[in-house]
Amino acid sequence: MSINHRSPFFKQELLERGIGIRFKDGIRHDVEEYCISEGWIRVALGKKVDRNGNPLTLKLVGPVEAWFERPAASDADEG
Repeated sequence: MSINHRSPFFKQELLERGIGIRFKDGIRHDVEEYCISEGWIRVALGKKVDRNGNPLTLKLVGPVEAWFERPAASDADEG
């Protein structure tokens, strides 16, 4: 999943629910992209950007957990 709207892994409807990320037993709020099955996250490298204005990122490897912070709209309507 990615927060970059140009990525093929960008999913607006899922991001609107809010996603929590736990990486190496710590909760991260600066994750740009993540992959649970491969065990990595990408985080911005400070305020540095490339020539297209996209943030430069570091790939960190380790155990990744993700969860939704809010229920889906269809789940909220049922309850």
